Amino acid sequence: MLDELKALEPFRAEVRAWLAANLPADWQQKMLGAPEEEHVAFQKAWFRAMMAGGYGAPHWPKEWGGSGFSFAQQIVLYEEIARAGAPRLILYFIALHHVPGTLLEWGTQAQRERHLPAVLTGNEIWCQGFSEPNAGSDLASLRTRAERHGDVFVVNGQKTWSSNAHHADFCLLLARTDPAAAKTRGISYFIMDMKAPGVTLRPIKQMTGASHFNEIFLDDVEIPAENLIGPEHGGWAVAQSTLSSERGLSVLELTERMRVGFRMLLESAQAEGPAGGRLIDDDEIRRRLVDIYARMQALRLLVNELLTQAMRGTKQGTEPSIIKIYYSELLRDFTALGVTLGGVAGQYLQPVLMGGANETGYWMQDYLYSWAWTISGGSSEIQRNIVAERGLKLPREPQPAAAGQGG
Repeated sequence: MLDELKALEPFRAEVRAWLAANLPADWQQKMLGAPEEEHVAFQKAWFRAMMAGGYGAPHWPKEWGGSGFSFAQQIVLYEEIARAGAPRLILYFIALHHVPGTLLEWGTQAQRERHLPAVLTGNEIWCQGFSEPNAGSDLASLRTRAERHGDVFVVNGQKTWSSNAHHADFCLLLARTDPAAAKTRGISYFIMDMKAPGVTLRPIKQMTGASHFNEIFLDDVEIPAENLIGPEHGGWAVAQSTLSSERGLSVLELTERMRVGFRMLLESAQAEGPAGGRLIDDDEIRRRLVDIYARMQALRLLVNELLTQAMRGTKQGTEPSIIKIYYSELLRDFTALGVTLGGVAGQYLQPVLMGGANETGYWMQDYLYSWAWTISGGSSEIQRNIVAERGLKLPREPQPAAAGQGG
């Protein structure tokens, strides 16, 4: 991979120069504590700026308005975005990754022509309606029902943990269309208009004070049959395409952002402590800094290996699950050290609506949000099961025999 990246140094210089010329230097200070409408307006403005520069949709094919960048070019781009401290396009994450990953493989031509151009103009924001109160990690247990009545499906049920649903125009929705079929075989996949009658949202208050997650209640919501993606009852396979699309280069950007954030930790550790002397002179602080740094280097090697495999077209195994577990636990310890080094100021909690890795400038906010990373995108428990069963080939724990069957 190194040879391919070295050949792209002119491209790297081009991206770096564009970011230097276009990224507002004080954007983070302006967004800290700003009202939600200002966060949304800034996200929309930054997305349009990225699109104008040719960097907003690097992974999209050119025929659909994207940059059509090679995988190596995308790696360089995300490295530079992270190093510049540019904002992540959180508001458009589903629209930019899940929507094309789903429609380009399974959607009809009419669905692609209706929605893909609208995403790239910034006119469509999307959310995801997968998880339910009793069907999160075990998604195949979902109970939201969609019954066909002629040219429409009538949907009833509830979804939860839907990020930015209160800003979304459309939703990628999973619903059960054949309750008699096996769990994964009776599910269909829909495009749902968030303004349709019967759609009700309720924000979920997080311990950080923000509410960017939502519950979605569906009461006799009508979805036109033309909004079915893929075959009826065949939505499980479509969902796998959606989920695989989020395991891309975003992990590289997050890793690079952590490397930048480590400099903040060092600056705090080199400051004078409350009792005099530098914090870094404390043995425990030095041990924790060294531990974080070593784990960061190990994570970067894991990510580099994953990206090398992707560039070579090698089929991935359990590596994404391993990286997901490793990153989420490292992020938790990383931000906890930031809280420690920040002293009294590090305890201050300022709700930040468009951030939540190690990028907001408030360590307590980042630490509390870090726990969400052990759940979102597949909980750590589920990821460990994947590694155990698919990677290590360990047997599943035997289920207890039913009453009267002996054994």
